[in-house]
Amino acid sequence: MLLTILRVAYFLVCAGAILAYIQTEDLVTGAQTGLPYVIEQHKVASFFGLLLISQVVTIVDLSIRKKRIDVISAIYFGLLIGVLLAYLMNQALTLVVPSSNAFHTVVVLLTLLIMPYICVSLILQTKDDFRFLIPYVEFQRELKGGRPLVVDSSSLIDGRLADVIETQIIESQLLVPDFVLAEVQDIADSGDKNRRIRGRRGLEVLSKMQQSYADVRIHETQRTDFKMMTVDQKIVALAKQLRGGVITNDFNLNKVATVQGIPVINLNDVAAALRPRYIPGERLQLRIIKEGEAPTQGVGYLDDGTMVVCENAAHQIGRELSVIVTSVLQSSAGRMIFARMVFRAGGEGGNGEISES
Repeated sequence: MLLTILRVAYFLVCAGAILAYIQTEDLVTGAQTGLPYVIEQHKVASFFGLLLISQVVTIVDLSIRKKRIDVISAIYFGLLIGVLLAYLMNQALTLVVPSSNAFHTVVVLLTLLIMPYICVSLILQTKDDFRFLIPYVEFQRELKGGRPLVVDSSSLIDGRLADVIETQIIESQLLVPDFVLAEVQDIADSGDKNRRIRGRRGLEVLSKMQQSYADVRIHETQRTDFKMMTVDQKIVALAKQLRGGVITNDFNLNKVATVQGIPVINLNDVAAALRPRYIPGERLQLRIIKEGEAPTQGVGYLDDGTMVVCENAAHQIGRELSVIVTSVLQSSAGRMIFARMVFRAGGEGGNGEISES
């Protein structure tokens, strides 16, 4: 509604200004001496012609539905600087080409055309680095938490991404491109039962992510920007365009994005990094420091502060034992390891040959 009012007001202002221009000489002097001969002889045709030219910008505005704020800002800023430089250049050139010179108007016209173009072109080509020249001036919208992360279909179908988001470890904006959403929907509508289940799971995970605290958005793209590309190529191109990263489980996509210098969060690598340091059956050396809650338990600590509870080690306080891990308890409060002593043939832990019991 607001845009409609703006366009109607612009049309009326243009019509009034053009009409005033055509009729200026009649109202002021009663003579037609200041108008070009063509306009003076064909007032009606000139009025509609000039009005049509003025409405070209409205037609362009209507034809371009999606506009990028960084491009628009660069154009506005470039025009402002270009007009200012053109004015200063014209003032300097007045000494060389005075206003009485026949070429003065031509010089003014050329500078007003050339300087804005040069400024807009330079800013469009360097808009990503422009904030380093002028602090606090940036043509790219500031996103929550830094660079955005583009999510692919494998991460949605996997489901662990929703659990990772619940931990509030990811602060960046998560973008699900429309072509990724279309891919998941196609999988959900597949005739194969297993693929259909996976696709529906991906949609459920996306819905859960949108209901969480994280900033998860569906990113609409223009088909012309990613024409004749596979889904993986589109994801890499979009991440590069947004200067962001990629979240995926796909090994090939991970490698392709990494080669092109795009940051990648692989959920499999995250899971591997967070797996327990010690697994059941692994042996370690432990010094018993104190008794545990149970009468027969001994307690020791690893170098990283993890508490180890060893069965039947209450009488081994002060000694260093070889123990074998039986289970690992992981919670939000930390990690606790349960173990038992590795007994040796010929006596208690610490003498004879090793034998598990």
